[in-house]
Amino acid sequence: MAPKVDRRVERTRRLLREALLSLIPERGYEALSVQDIIDRANVGRATFYAHFDNKEDLLLSGLEGLRASLKELQRQAHSQGGPPDRRLFAFSRELFAHTDEHRDIFWAMVGDQSVGLVQEAFRRILVDLIREDVKAMLPRKAGAASAEPIVRFAASGLFGLLMWWLDGRGRPSVDEVNALFRRLAIPSISAAFR
Repeated sequence: MAPKVDRRVERTRRLLREALLSLIPERGYEALSVQDIIDRANVGRATFYAHFDNKEDLLLSGLEGLRASLKELQRQAHSQGGPPDRRLFAFSRELFAHTDEHRDIFWAMVGDQSVGLVQEAFRRILVDLIREDVKAMLPRKAGAASAEPIVRFAASGLFGLLMWWLDGRGRPSVDEVNALFRRLAIPSISAAFR
C-alpha cells in the first residue's frame, strides 16, 4: 500500500510549482530567484526549503510527474499485447498533448533560450521511455548494447520534432504531429532489427 500523502504538503508543492510555472514565461527561468517564487506562492522561505533544495529541484519535480504519467501509458501498452507498432511509442500522443497544453512554459524551458538542466532532464526521460519500448521489441538474440544507438536515434528524433513543432507558425495538430512521429520512427526502429 502506498504511503498516504499529506494534503497540506501536496497543496504547498502545487502552489510552488504553479508559482514557478507562472513566472517562467514572464521573466525567464534564469532570472528567477527563490524569493520571486515564494512571493508569488505566498509561502515562507523555510516552507520552500522544507520541500525543495533549490529552484532547480522544484523545476525537476514537475518533470517527474510527466515522466510518471508517460511511463504508465507505456506500461499499459506493453501489458495489452498486440502488434508491435501499436505498443511502440504509446506515450507519444500524450507527450505532444502535454507539450501543446503548456506550450509557452515548455518553450521557455527547453527552447532556444533554454535551461540546460531542463533539456538534459527531458532528454533523459525520452531516452528512458524509448529504451523500454526498444527493449520490448528487441529480438531475443540481440544484445541490449546493440539497442542503445537505436534508442538515442529515436529519442533525438522525437526531441528534434518536438522543438520544430513548438517553433512552427502553421503547426500541425497534436494528432498530426504524433502521426508524423510514428510514421517516421516506427519503420526506422523496425528496420534496425532486420
